[in-house]
Amino acid sequence: MPKHGKKYRNAAAAIDRSRLYPLEEAVEEVLRAKFANFDESVDIAVRLGVDPRHADQMVRSSVLLPHGTGKEVKVLVFAKGEKESEALKAGADYAGSDELIARIKDGWLEFDKTVATPDMMGQVGKIGRILGPRNLMPNAKLGTVTFDIERVVGEIKKGKVDFKVDKAGVVHAPMGKTSFSADKLADNIIAFIDKIIQLKPSSSKGVYLKSIAISSTMGPGIKVDPLQVRSLIKAA
Repeated sequence: MPKHGKKYRNAAAAIDRSRLYPLEEAVEEVLRAKFANFDESVDIAVRLGVDPRHADQMVRSSVLLPHGTGKEVKVLVFAKGEKESEALKAGADYAGSDELIARIKDGWLEFDKTVATPDMMGQVGKIGRILGPRNLMPNAKLGTVTFDIERVVGEIKKGKVDFKVDKAGVVHAPMGKTSFSADKLADNIIAFIDKIIQLKPSSSKGVYLKSIAISSTMGPGIKVDPLQVRSLIKAA
């Protein structure tokens, strides 16, 4: 097992690992436990009662967090003509077609998200082996293959988060930064869990939200009470 430093051990010592914390208290504990000298991300891990080996139990989508992620996201749009101009006006960092594809083939990858108009996907597919393994490929299921460029670029810039359940049945996603207030982090988490609940596969049996844990980049994980989060969502 990896050895943790003194600051981590001190932070972890104040956490009751056997307890399921109410969301508000869990967020406060994450902020109290931070010790890094940079603005850490606050991340969530949700274990679901699904079997990702079955296509009908794959949980994958995106959600626009109310307060964003606190991260500046560089967006590249594959488009031509008016849609290229629309992308730049909407705030895309890069927009174009053949010239961008050529740069990517040469090893350029200075962007975080991609969007493409449907007519560009034939050309974008030629660099799928480069973009795919890095989760940078435009995807119709995530809404990033579209002619509605202005809306999608705007949402990504505001803090739209893509997520996908992994082989272990866990969904990971960033929920903000430790510089956020506790209220803003809680709002983001509630929006995220609400979306997860909406996506429950009909073939999923038993407990769906098995566990929720949040942590800062360097800090210890804190278990959150799934039932209490559900009650917050219902009350919203």
